[in-house]
Amino acid sequence: MAPRTAPAETMRYPHELPPQRRQAVADLALDTFLEMGRAAAIVGTHGELRLVNDAFTELFGGVDGLTARLAKINADVAASGGRLIHEVTLPDGRTVGLEVTPLEQGCLITGFDISRRQQRRAREAQLARTDDLTQLGNRLLFQEQLAERLAEPGHAYPPALLTIDLGRFKALNETLGRKTGDALLRLVAKRICSALADDDVVARLEGDKFAVLQLGQPQPQAAAALAARLIDLLGRAYLVDGQLINISACAGIVVVTPDMIDDEQVMSSADLALSRAKSDGQGSYRFFEAAMDEKMRSCRKLEIDLRRALSLREFSLVYQPQVSLHTSAVSGFEALLRWQCPTRGAVSPLDFIPLAEQTGVITSIGEWVLRTACREAASWPNDHSIAVNVSGVQFAHPNLVKVVMSALAESGLAPQRLELEITESVMLDDQGQSLTVLNNLRSLGVRMALDDFGTGYSSLGYLRRFSFDKIKIDQSFVRGTAHDPAGQAIVRAISSLGQSLGMKTVAEGVETREQFDRVVADGCTDVQGYLISRPLPAGQIASFLDDGIPQL
Repeated sequence: MAPRTAPAETMRYPHELPPQRRQAVADLALDTFLEMGRAAAIVGTHGELRLVNDAFTELFGGVDGLTARLAKINADVAASGGRLIHEVTLPDGRTVGLEVTPLEQGCLITGFDISRRQQRRAREAQLARTDDLTQLGNRLLFQEQLAERLAEPGHAYPPALLTIDLGRFKALNETLGRKTGDALLRLVAKRICSALADDDVVARLEGDKFAVLQLGQPQPQAAAALAARLIDLLGRAYLVDGQLINISACAGIVVVTPDMIDDEQVMSSADLALSRAKSDGQGSYRFFEAAMDEKMRSCRKLEIDLRRALSLREFSLVYQPQVSLHTSAVSGFEALLRWQCPTRGAVSPLDFIPLAEQTGVITSIGEWVLRTACREAASWPNDHSIAVNVSGVQFAHPNLVKVVMSALAESGLAPQRLELEITESVMLDDQGQSLTVLNNLRSLGVRMALDDFGTGYSSLGYLRRFSFDKIKIDQSFVRGTAHDPAGQAIVRAISSLGQSLGMKTVAEGVETREQFDRVVADGCTDVQGYLISRPLPAGQIASFLDDGIPQL
């Protein structure tokens, strides 16, 4: 049913009504105005209150002293020619919102207390700047406070920023569970706070990374003392849910100088120092130095060039022969990566491989190396093996086995001709997962070699857990054997171990006849090095094999 409406002829504007009715309407409007719950007032052109309701009087705690303020509001309305929203702070601290509507003479003001709204917003802003776990400030709050302190002039002592990172926390968190990890972080936060002065600012930036802004202290002595104190405190044992837990910490320090532009630069500088400290080993701290920034910029430029190199086909492979001492014939080749950069020239693998691993680019580069080596080796005569190095980052990638299968299928290379070389470092993080990957690769028919043997941490344990096909003795032991009894003994021991386990032993870096004779006497089964041949381009492999190896 349609709503009922009054006939059009009964509708009247107030001025069209008879005087008696007009007065009745006015009285009704006045009553409504006075009794409405929202504060309201009619203000004259000079700020005088012409009419107010009780809610308005209650809101302002009276109307004395409002004339000047209301006159200013009225003038603003008149100047704007439209409705305005004002915020007024009252003597008792409350904030009142005023909606001002212009009238022919003066204005209509309605008001409401917005203090609770502002308090809610302030609370929300506080929560957005607080770390839920530790109740410390978070990165947002810390950066704001750092920026404020940097903007303040006339520091008696320059501020110092320390960034702190916990060692082995990720592994502990995964092993013991998130609940225990969270409890540990709360204890860490308490220990950090216990070492700070009243003026210092502390925050949890992310994960297991914290930051401290040290103020009003002579630098760099105070920052060094604080870093040492924190490393000592955080390195002491923790009792969490009945378990004793030991962790370590590193710290990076930057003393703020006038030439530092903003908070981002300061925090970046502290992170660079932290990275250097972590490379020094757990329990270390380092101060930021300008050379670190220069090195970072150089690394960033190198990273850009490195990412472009693959798509621009600047990489190539060379192959170094390996010779069997039993047959005096070439047993296989090791693929070695080379980078010829148009602007840098030949870039050493020692320079770009670590960066490629750090940035994750090594995964794409490693796949290219694997596919290229398999394709080129497939055309070689006599079914020689091809050895390809697999980095720890590449080994941990979940698609490694699929990539190997694909490379073999595309090239037509027999699986038994492919030899993957891994170092002991790939076994450190997760031995169970590493063994699974090794066994999956072995199931393809691929052979496995343990590279740089003797330079890692648990070589013998790895040999007991997995039967490698070959052990490669690091060249640091080989090159010093002639005048190094300890090195000679190590080579002899590894050779004997390999023989007992049925594994070939390859002596790397054999450059002289003297070294060759020594590793032969020590029982190695294969040799590799400049004495045999320098690494060769793929196009020279056939002629090298035709010519034969040098007389040994």
